Amino acid sequence: MRGLAVLLATGLGVGRLPVAPATWASAVTAVFLYFLLPRMDHLAYIVLTVGITALALVVCGPAEKVLGHDAHPIVLDEVAGMMVTMIAVPAIAPWGPPYAVALIAGFFLFRLFDIWKPPPVGRAQNLPGAIGIVTDDLLAGVYANLALQILALFWRAR
Repeated sequence: MRGLAVLLATGLGVGRLPVAPATWASAVTAVFLYFLLPRMDHLAYIVLTVGITALALVVCGPAEKVLGHDAHPIVLDEVAGMMVTMIAVPAIAPWGPPYAVALIAGFFLFRLFDIWKPPPVGRAQNLPGAIGIVTDDLLAGVYANLALQILALFWRAR
């Protein structure tokens, strides 16, 4: 069972990449969302995000026992955080593929807040077990989502 938890927590192996696994997991998620967002309504997307978050909470604890607290290979929390970043974000560019600009901006904003860890993101990471592993990324996703919503307001006002 721990082997399956590790496989899922590492994003099916993406977290095993030797350089910047969290960034790679966020990028892979953005690519996945590029194809998914135009085809999903908001409620279905929120349900999927809650499901991924619940899965992260279930598998990151056992994976932590094998790999260590918030070890670099554990990236399912980044997937959940990136998905929170894109909740209810409109396609903010009237040109180009739908959501491409929003996803690129969301990717960079999520990575910024995940690395910077403004309060309370940094404190959340110190929570025990899977709660600490996942919560900091969810909060970084909330910050990134708020920044994207503001960006979308300004973009539409032009």
